Amino acid sequence: MVNVANLVTVGRVAVALATLAMLWLPGDPWRWAAFVLTVLVIWGDALDGYLARKFKQASKFGAMLDIVGDRIVEMAYWIAFSALGWVPVWVPLLFLVRGNFVDAIRSIAGEQGFTAFGEKTMQKSVLARFLVASNFSRFTYAVAKAFAFCLLIAAHTKTCQQTIVPDVALVLVYVTSAFCVIRGLPVLIEGQALIKGSQAAK
Repeated sequence: MVNVANLVTVGRVAVALATLAMLWLPGDPWRWAAFVLTVLVIWGDALDGYLARKFKQASKFGAMLDIVGDRIVEMAYWIAFSALGWVPVWVPLLFLVRGNFVDAIRSIAGEQGFTAFGEKTMQKSVLARFLVASNFSRFTYAVAKAFAFCLLIAAHTKTCQQTIVPDVALVLVYVTSAFCVIRGLPVLIEGQALIKGSQAAK
């Protein structure tokens, strides 16, 4: 049976890359098309998980593919925005460095039976669990990033250039960057114990 959730994940990445290519095309219609497709790309992040549960197709490979897909989409957007001069270059670099370190530590945690979220989360302290694994933190971060992506595109249309949208978009970029650091630090700090445990096991 075809794994529908995995197809959505792969399709989401393809749509995201095609969407970003539109940003280099002249004219507001292309920007607004990219805006709408970005909304669909973001919605697809929730859709693949829903389909995996609905059709009982959840798997370790699917979970890994979802994380890889999320990283590709996230970095592709930040890099494109930076290449266009819409965000400073340090923004994609921040997400790149943070993402690689966090994913590396979570990989080690996975080998020891821990997960990033849920009942077996690697986060030990109450504060770390709230910042990293709580639904509130994850939802708020995702929403801030989604609005940042969409509003950055809208801000560079003739319709919105002379409105408050560019300022709001820039604020959301900084808010999302701050969230990126705040949610990554607990993983890096508490992950040291997991790294030592992994080394001791060898």
